[in-house]
Formats: sequence, C-alpha cells, structure tokens
Amino acid sequence: MSLVKAKKHLGQHFLTDKKIAAKIVNGLVHTDQYKQVLEVGPGMGILSDILLEREDLETYMIDIDTESYHFLKDKYPQMGSRLINGDFLKLDLAAIFPGKFAIIGNYPYNISSQILFKVLEHRANVVEMVGMFQKEVAERCASKSGTKDYGILSVLIQAYYDIEYLFTVKPGTFNPPPKVNSGVIRLSRNKVETLPCDEKLFWRVVKAGFNQRRKTLRNALSGVIPKEKMDEHFFFDKRAEQLTVEDFITLTQHVDALAQEQ
Repeated sequence: MSLVKAKKHLGQHFLTDKKIAAKIVNGLVHTDQYKQVLEVGPGMGILSDILLEREDLETYMIDIDTESYHFLKDKYPQMGSRLINGDFLKLDLAAIFPGKFAIIGNYPYNISSQILFKVLEHRANVVEMVGMFQKEVAERCASKSGTKDYGILSVLIQAYYDIEYLFTVKPGTFNPPPKVNSGVIRLSRNKVETLPCDEKLFWRVVKAGFNQRRKTLRNALSGVIPKEKMDEHFFFDKRAEQLTVEDFITLTQHVDALAQEQ
C-alpha cells in the first residue's frame, strides 16, 4: 500500500505523531450525546486508526482527495459506504446524519473558515466539533471581546458553542511541515436552541459590524438600518470588537425594534 502524496492545492499536511492524534481523538468528551462522528480529511488515517478502535463511536470519513480515498478504502475495507470521496463543504450532512453527531479532523487550513461556517449551519445536530486549525484561526475562534483577534467567527461560534483552546501543535509533527503552528480546539454545543432575537438579523449585524471594525457601529451598521433611525443607544457609539455575544443579541433586538417603528 503506497503512501499518499500531500497535495499543496488541497492544503494537506499529514500529522505523523500518534500521541497528538490520540490527544485530538480524546478531545471528544460528549459521546453520551451522540454515537456517529464524521472525520473530515482523514488523509492516511492517523486519527482514523484511533477512532475505529472506539466501540462507542460509529465513524464516517470524507476526503476530497481521490488518492487518499483509495488508500483508505484499501486500509479500512470495513468502512463501506461510511467512507466518502467528496467535498465536505458540499456534503448534505442532514441526509447522512438525521440525528446528533460530531465532527473531527486535521482540517485543511485553506478552507478552515468555511468548515466552521458549515458547522454553524448544522448547529442543531452538531453536538461537538474537535480538530486542528492554523493556530491564529483557533485563537480567533476562542478570543474574547476587546481583543484584536475577536471577530465574526468568534461571536457567531460563541453564540452557539462553548469553545476551548486545547493545545498547540508544532510544525515538525507534520509531513510536510506547515510554516505556522497549529491549534486544537473543541466546540461544545451550548443549551441555547435559538437566540432570543431575529437570528438572521443577528448574523447580519455581526458581519456588518466587523466588516468595518475600525468604525463605530453607528457607521458600520448604516447598511442594516438608516442612521436617522439610530437613537442614542450607547452600543451605536462603540466598535464591534468591544461588544460581547450578549451585547450583540441586545443590539440586534434593539435594531429590530427600531426598524419596525413607523
């Protein structure tokens, strides 16, 4: 069985340290709430080996790389249809996982934000997500208000998930080694089924606020609600990075009320 060649255009960096692989898999701690787990980008299966030893989990895998897919098909003949050759970003998760499930992986750095947004889209069913990202992306997800790393992903993820930065991984544990450190995080679904505000408007307010993060929200949100409708609500004179998730929910409720005024 020949080894898979890492492909730069797919952002592949294969983890080679089995102890770190075990630490990532052991990051799945809410297994009393689900049985099925989807591994994204298994490559040559260093996480998969450990996942398939877990009797409490039913493991699925998806890899866009045809070479990896055939390698894994030979390595794990027992997987059958649970091994998928395809694009995770285009995968119909609801068709495969009608109930609760988890996602894990050493994620390609070039699509890390899209992966996280896909998790958010399926937040009703994704109980837990564990995995490795470029360190600065992992830190951005976990950062708090008032910090330079705090942004759109920070707010949207933390609105629906409790997030923990678990540990840092050095480049030398990969083949080929990336040029940056990596960070492993865990997202655990919080108890908020739906936010106490218009959720589409919440996403719009958060994105608009951070897309012009140097401006006050009075200016940044002018495309969401006309300035003449904005009152003296103190949030409008702050910048997006100064607001907590709860502040954004309150602001969304306020913007919604202002928009409906005649």
